[in-house]
Amino acid sequence: MNILVTGANGQLGNEMRCVSSTSSNQYIFTNTKTQIITPTLLGEIIYDVVDNSIKQLLNPELTASWEKGLTYVAEGSITADEYMQKLSGFVTRRTVAVKGLNNQAQLITLFNDSARNYKR
Repeated sequence: MNILVTGANGQLGNEMRCVSSTSSNQYIFTNTKTQIITPTLLGEIIYDVVDNSIKQLLNPELTASWEKGLTYVAEGSITADEYMQKLSGFVTRRTVAVKGLNNQAQLITLFNDSARNYKR
């Protein structure tokens, strides 16, 4: 999987610098010549875990709702404590759900499939 990051008008600029600055995290590799971002094996494994355990985290509507909540806090519509209670409740519910999953065998299969695409 390769990702080309561009700005709104197709230009390479701040977006690429922002993403490439995170490449030291071992999840992605950035080819500075081609400006192409490729996930590392660890990056693919993390994606597989999230996709098969907490798929909601991959939904942009979820992070948009978090941003909306932060806006409400900034505007004074809700308190920071109310926001944190809602967020904490979400994290607690998802954590309990993930702990109840028995998907280790499925994940190992996905990890092994991904590993075939990487040199050892």
